[in-house]
Amino acid sequence: MKKIITQITAILFVLQSFTSCDSFIDETNPNKIPIDNYFQTENDAERAVNAIYLAIRSNSCLGESSYLYTEERSDNMGRLDNQSSAGEPFQFTDFSLLPSNTYLRTHWNSLYQAVTRSNFVLTYIDQVSFTDEKVKENYMAEAKFLRALVYFHLVRKWGDVPLVTTFLTTQDEIKEITFREKENTVYNQIVKDLTEALNSSLPNIQPASGKGRTCKAAINALLGQVYLTMGTTIEGDRDTNLNSAKKYLEDAYNMRSFETLKEIPYADVFDVNKKTTCPEIIFQIQYIQGDKDYYSSIATSNQPKGEKINSQKTSTGTGNFVNPDVVKEYEENDIRKEWSVQFSTYTNAHFITKFRDASDAAGTLGYGGNDWILIRYADVILMLAEVNSYLGNEAAAISYLNQVRERVGLPSYEESLKNTTYKSNYPTLKLAILHERRSELAFENHRWFDLLRFFTIEELTTYIHSKKQEDYGISNIKNFGTKDRYYPIPFDEYKLDPEKMYQNPGY
Repeated sequence: MKKIITQITAILFVLQSFTSCDSFIDETNPNKIPIDNYFQTENDAERAVNAIYLAIRSNSCLGESSYLYTEERSDNMGRLDNQSSAGEPFQFTDFSLLPSNTYLRTHWNSLYQAVTRSNFVLTYIDQVSFTDEKVKENYMAEAKFLRALVYFHLVRKWGDVPLVTTFLTTQDEIKEITFREKENTVYNQIVKDLTEALNSSLPNIQPASGKGRTCKAAINALLGQVYLTMGTTIEGDRDTNLNSAKKYLEDAYNMRSFETLKEIPYADVFDVNKKTTCPEIIFQIQYIQGDKDYYSSIATSNQPKGEKINSQKTSTGTGNFVNPDVVKEYEENDIRKEWSVQFSTYTNAHFITKFRDASDAAGTLGYGGNDWILIRYADVILMLAEVNSYLGNEAAAISYLNQVRERVGLPSYEESLKNTTYKSNYPTLKLAILHERRSELAFENHRWFDLLRFFTIEELTTYIHSKKQEDYGISNIKNFGTKDRYYPIPFDEYKLDPEKMYQNPGY
């Protein structure tokens, strides 16, 4: 963090102002601009906000290839190779992560870079005179939403973390905030940011021309998820947090432009030709089809040698490895399995086919147009099922659960309980909802956080150890233990102040 803040203090990466979806994520050449002189016009403010979006787009932050920090930490994905890049990526899925891991440090730095850019906007935006104050309020709302989003990742991955809410310009200021703030305090700041972001004139849902920017449905959905996480993972007033989660998730749900999920074919959610029009998508990171700098590579990176379902580009590697454990969890006739995974004879394993762009526009170079979806309505609906189940509203929970199942042609929950296999695998409504979330949201970076909400760390250890090793790839599931609730603090951060940047237990 110290390195990132120092770099951003010296220079600001300025983005070109956007007038369309494509130019929204275009970046000009970096320019060194004195901080005190940067904010002169409304266009400067817009560029600074765009810089935050660009920061989260990084694969080392929250971009499309950030699987390493979430899916590979869960039981959904693993590795076929434990030696590449000095074996450091393998440490995440093998639960043998070291504080010195360079990927871990890069992820930490990238997240704090996004925080720093948010703080830059919120600290200096008052220097600009706006012709319409609502524009200023919306820029501030976007900055607060993005800061909250990033801190939500930080606090769930590391627990206590440094909490920085102003732009730092001196070494003394940096030293002063170099300490780990308690989880509850970080969550309170996240809630504060999101609550204040709702007090803006952002649209409920962004129009096609605004896709890639946040909206009130996204803010409500994230705030609902934050309260849901607080109610299930940290000490506090459980019922108050869960009722708040229900409220904000319902607010997000009521902003939808469709009646029920079955109106939206599952394949439409991932169709690159419908990424700006699909009513299920609430918030996404944009990529530009055919653009050599801002294209999506997820289709090609998932695809192993000999396959063409994802991309026209000829693959030479092994693609991303899917644990057999998740493949076996799909129910018979679940269309999500066929859409999400396929078997490769080259690797003798399944690979991800959920994100495809084999169009001529993407071409043989694989310059795909997939957007990376961070929030969509199926996720919101299943969180509503989850929170209602916790609050004892079983009928409501089942109704939401059934809406997701109906969309993909599966029997209702009540009907499925008559199936002995389903009832044996998911004997409680809670486990049925967790199963549905896995099948619906696989490879979208939700599974690890779901496991942390649904189980205590002791329960999760038992759950992971109960799995078959052969269904988990070459990673050793017996390595998983209570220490793996959190990542280790990167060694470079810990050594800044071993007392205030204390290490997490087990590392």
